[in-house]
Amino acid sequence: MGEKVIIIGAGLCGTLLALRLAQRGYTVTVYEKRPDMRKNTISAGRSINLALSDRGLRGLALAGAEEDVLPLTIPMYGRMLHPQVGEETMVKYSGRDGEWINSVSRGGLNMVLLDKAEATGKVHLHFGKGCDEVDLETGSVTLRDEATGSTFTDRAEVVFGTDGANSAIRNAMLRESARYRFDFSIKYLPTAYKELEIPPAEGGGFRLEKNALHIWPRDGFMMIALPNLDGSFTVTLFLPHTGEVSFAQLTDDILIRSFFEQYFPSACAHMPDLISDFHSNPTSSLGTVKCYPWQVNGKFLLMGDAAHAVVPFYGQGMNASFEDVLVLDGLIDKYAGDWSGILEEYQQIRKQDADAIADLAVENELEMRSATADPVFLLKRRIELKMEQTYRDYFSKYSMVTFREDLPYSYAMKRGRAQDEILMKYAAGINSMAEFDEQEVLRLIHTLDG
Repeated sequence: MGEKVIIIGAGLCGTLLALRLAQRGYTVTVYEKRPDMRKNTISAGRSINLALSDRGLRGLALAGAEEDVLPLTIPMYGRMLHPQVGEETMVKYSGRDGEWINSVSRGGLNMVLLDKAEATGKVHLHFGKGCDEVDLETGSVTLRDEATGSTFTDRAEVVFGTDGANSAIRNAMLRESARYRFDFSIKYLPTAYKELEIPPAEGGGFRLEKNALHIWPRDGFMMIALPNLDGSFTVTLFLPHTGEVSFAQLTDDILIRSFFEQYFPSACAHMPDLISDFHSNPTSSLGTVKCYPWQVNGKFLLMGDAAHAVVPFYGQGMNASFEDVLVLDGLIDKYAGDWSGILEEYQQIRKQDADAIADLAVENELEMRSATADPVFLLKRRIELKMEQTYRDYFSKYSMVTFREDLPYSYAMKRGRAQDEILMKYAAGINSMAEFDEQEVLRLIHTLDG
């Protein structure tokens, strides 16, 4: 084939896309503003780890990368809930065997994909090259060398913008929004986040349960922790920017220490570098990006976070981006490489699913920080797990999103919300699993099938 394409952004979506297009015979040029993370210690290589699940694994398998990535992962079989007072509780993600999510280092995964893409001999990686200007008519982009300040122009049949939530390609579309009827919104949460750490135990090993995503749910805020291969946990504090309990109130070391000892005592005991980590790591905002159209003139296409950045509470941002590559790949065959047809249908079929997972991610913040401490919600989850153990064709909303890569996000959202409403109402009417009537729950669920 040999046709040249350009990819702006060498993050997770961009590198998987580059790898797959090279495997299809395209010549791929990738421009990335940041230095090469394989040769430089940069923040992107140390950022929070991610939850890799079935949709993401399917995208990696498409490009033959799954077996390279799995050794970097740690299975997480459920949520370990840490109340402020009382015993911790493990709540499994699925009632079926063989269904779990995986903790993986963002940087480690990105480096594997960069190596595999480069090894094809058809992917040309250029780091320290930021996108300055975009000509949406001709398909050309002007790049700036971050070291020298010099600029140069490149052009291809199609340019993919996989350059993240602050996409230069998307910003070029936004500047000509009237011409292309380009709609754009970014909605910020009142919640911010800060990354912290629980280091490995002395002599190695894990200070907390290794195979779980740990959650400390509190009223209006929370903290989570994901395991790393070296025995440490990446800890993320989610807290409002302002208010009575907020980042704005944590103004000195005494207040910081007091806050963690009061609300997260079981974690605080394992965080010897809490104060230095708190001061060293930034407090960052959380926002949802929605925009449309994603393609312009059959020459430019937004993918991944550039098209649909989501908040992290469903653990689906990376998985959705990898699924983007899978969907696009299927359309290349359908349209025999005609980019105008590929890009137009891609945005039409993918947009509703991107909006669905964005909305579900916002909803799931409330579930993680508040509902997981609600006895009715926990009873509802036990009912769901029992139904999944008993009926192979029953899937909770979480399972449909996370483990059913054959179901669109939009279907999982619609069906899952309806099931949640039924089961929450049912759980509120009983006191324990001893009163659980399996056949009655089955009858209620079947009312959704008409």
